[in-house]
Amino acid sequence: MKILFLTTSFNGMAQRLWLELDRLNHEVRVQTGTDPQAMISAATAFRPDLVLAPYLTARIPAAIWQQYLCWVVHPGVPGDRGASSLDWAILEDKPQWGVSLIEAVEKMDAGPLWAHAGFAMRPVSKGELYRHEVVQAASRCVLSALKQLQAGKQPAAPPPGRWRRKTTQADFAFDWQEPAMQIIRKIRAADSSPGVRIRLLGKPYFAFGAHPEERLHGEPGTILAQRDQAVCLAAGEAAVWLTHLKPDQPEVIKLPAVMALGEAADHIQVDELSPFAEPDYATWQEIRFRQEEEVGYLHFDFYNGAMSTGQCRRLLEAFKEAQKKVRLLVLMGGRDVWSNGIHLNVIEQAADPAEESWQNINALNDLIKEIITATDHFIISAMQGNAGAGGVALALAADKVLARDGIVLNPHTRNIGLYGSEYWTYLLPRRIGIDKARKFTEECLPWGVALAKEIGLIDDYQGDTVADFNAFVRQQAQRIVNLPYFDKLLQAKQFQRKRDEMNKPLADYRAEELAQMRLNFFENNWHYHEKRYNFVHKIANEQASDLTDLYRSRRQIYRRRKWESIEYKEPPAG
Repeated sequence: MKILFLTTSFNGMAQRLWLELDRLNHEVRVQTGTDPQAMISAATAFRPDLVLAPYLTARIPAAIWQQYLCWVVHPGVPGDRGASSLDWAILEDKPQWGVSLIEAVEKMDAGPLWAHAGFAMRPVSKGELYRHEVVQAASRCVLSALKQLQAGKQPAAPPPGRWRRKTTQADFAFDWQEPAMQIIRKIRAADSSPGVRIRLLGKPYFAFGAHPEERLHGEPGTILAQRDQAVCLAAGEAAVWLTHLKPDQPEVIKLPAVMALGEAADHIQVDELSPFAEPDYATWQEIRFRQEEEVGYLHFDFYNGAMSTGQCRRLLEAFKEAQKKVRLLVLMGGRDVWSNGIHLNVIEQAADPAEESWQNINALNDLIKEIITATDHFIISAMQGNAGAGGVALALAADKVLARDGIVLNPHTRNIGLYGSEYWTYLLPRRIGIDKARKFTEECLPWGVALAKEIGLIDDYQGDTVADFNAFVRQQAQRIVNLPYFDKLLQAKQFQRKRDEMNKPLADYRAEELAQMRLNFFENNWHYHEKRYNFVHKIANEQASDLTDLYRSRRQIYRRRKWESIEYKEPPAG
């Protein structure tokens, strides 16, 4: 089928659905933006069999839905209508929620129901629910509806509807006298957009990244402490950590809370917590290590997967310390997003963005080098959520790469004006070859886990949910560390690293990559600074892209490669 995507941006939802439809050999054209005439022109030129709106913040023009079958992905249960469905579900503490696939008609969200899928709500932010449960449910809906359509079946009649108005700041507003979890739920309902408007130190901000704190107490509304760029505020009976703030001013961006407060944060008491501490109370711990016998799990839950210079350095120190405690180390990344590489917002805010970019990429490179050269340990990367840019290279530095089913990988940086570093010229070729790796980074296309495994980019994927995936990771880690020939695996790894180093030192890969990055940062030869500004300020262009032929061409070229590696198989019986 010819399917036209109308989407405000090619976000994680749109990418996931595009990947699913391509696997079924549908021809997909993507029109981003909200300009009605651009959408009409795209439909007129493409003449689709089906129009799908995976993430559209504007109405589909009548000229389109009156002529073509149009499906809208709605993050609400059947009968729910309105633009803030997920906000309301969190605010009202719904135990169950879902996604509906609705045919577009004149009234918003009032058309026939083609499919719906439910899920259990978790106490996390709206953004995390969207990237995990909502995207997974939407995928099930679209695939089910396509089968129904191709079988000639008709959709269900519109269920009785309830229109919910768009949420406003009044719906998220709270008093610091309220219970901490009630405050957190309101902030989570508005995260990652638009945030909740609060006042701190006499100035207005939007708050993000809320986490409970049970040990610290004080006068409600007062700032009690700071930790790793987050701030803790007293609430009714406990306290709340806020990891990010955005000043309520025009043309400002979201930043780590301490950075957003500026000099006002200098007098806030520091409350340190080691990644290796295991507190028996609720608190916020950005990097944390947990040990199960000979296996260690290193979590680094960075907001939206962005890794600043300071975060990279702290994670490097934690990684070094963790190696002293275990023989097998699992890099868990974030529960929501694995990693998206360097922190573009922090770079944008820096007095010298080029220099901060340089410091950030070198800090990330130092971390990845430490992982690559950890030859006395077996390292597993466990990607619970999406990964992009240098975050993919970070995962590939490990000996075994596992991913949750349904996540999306974007292992490229050209669209932001960067050549890329993070030892990608070493890590990608050792899995898929140098020619394929270069093409891989230049196409700027998303990858699904099925194709990533097929070509050897990752080793395996499993688990519809984070809980299912984590159980799979634990099983894999315990199996490997208990192998009778585990020591020989490490010896083989050491031999391979020495051979690679003799062939070409890691220092040479890094120097060559950074020579290109220096041109990007300091000479702006690929317009990195303009592209970064547009990215962090969410300035998008109206555009159409026909990605299908390019993606299929890549799939035909990237056959699974037989490459020299360590195989982790049980010895044959006897």
